[in-house]
Amino acid sequence: MAKQPQPISPFKNFFAGGFGGVCLVFVGHPLDTIKVRLQTQPKPQPGQAPLYSGTFDCFRKTLVGEGVRGLYRGMAAPIIGVTPMYAVCFFGFGLGKRLQQRKPDDVLTYPQLFAAGMLSGVFTTVIMAPGERIKCLLQIQAATGETKYSGSLDCAKQLYREAGIRGVYKGTVLTLMRDVPASGMYFMTYEWLKNILTPEGKSVSDLSVPRILFAGGLAGIFNWVVAIPPDVLKSRFQTAPEGKYPNGFRDVLRELIREEGVASLYKGFTAVMIRAFPANAACFLGFEVAMKFLNWVAPGL
Repeated sequence: MAKQPQPISPFKNFFAGGFGGVCLVFVGHPLDTIKVRLQTQPKPQPGQAPLYSGTFDCFRKTLVGEGVRGLYRGMAAPIIGVTPMYAVCFFGFGLGKRLQQRKPDDVLTYPQLFAAGMLSGVFTTVIMAPGERIKCLLQIQAATGETKYSGSLDCAKQLYREAGIRGVYKGTVLTLMRDVPASGMYFMTYEWLKNILTPEGKSVSDLSVPRILFAGGLAGIFNWVVAIPPDVLKSRFQTAPEGKYPNGFRDVLRELIREEGVASLYKGFTAVMIRAFPANAACFLGFEVAMKFLNWVAPGL
């Protein structure tokens, strides 16, 4: 295993992670919109075709019907939430690594990196859950032909007025179930790929841009392989009318399996995988660039 950069600074991770998250949203949001619309489209009546036949059909209909702006529908919520969310995510990962080190120069094992990544998933849920709820509602609104919410802030106000803070945080448990194991896989995979891509005798901090992009993109794919099933349940639950699933995700799971089979847990798979590589490649490249800048301007932080 290549030697990890030392010492670990959770605070630098915080600021660099926020910048990486912004890069991720700009690159990945259009396909995230497609993913949510595929995951939440209503089941067609007998003899009727589904609203979207697949990823490319959904992309085409969104682009024709709403233009490029339709692909970026609901982006304000993740942009507002993503900077602190990814800042906290990378901070949690840095803190998780720091807590497991006995000495500053200790090199962590892959199970330890996975555990540190899981901690980051716990940290981000508080920020992630309401942003995801608002984003999903705005993304499917245009497809239904209704205009209940004028924007992210209006959506948050209406949710709070209708059901209080519980309405805003609907789907938190499912967000946690998605992000904790997926974040562990995400960061462990990235660190593993960085190590194997680092030439003998070199530091991981010297990796070239193409190698960082490759490691970050592949880490994103591994992340979503783990995250897709709970993400499908989360999207369904967060966009369902109040009271439809009284027993939470168990009701969503039973309904999906009964009506659409196990394959329904991987709805939006193509859109997710197309998005995962470039979005997460951009995220980690942004993180590494910001980290190098912070190491230059504040080496002692």
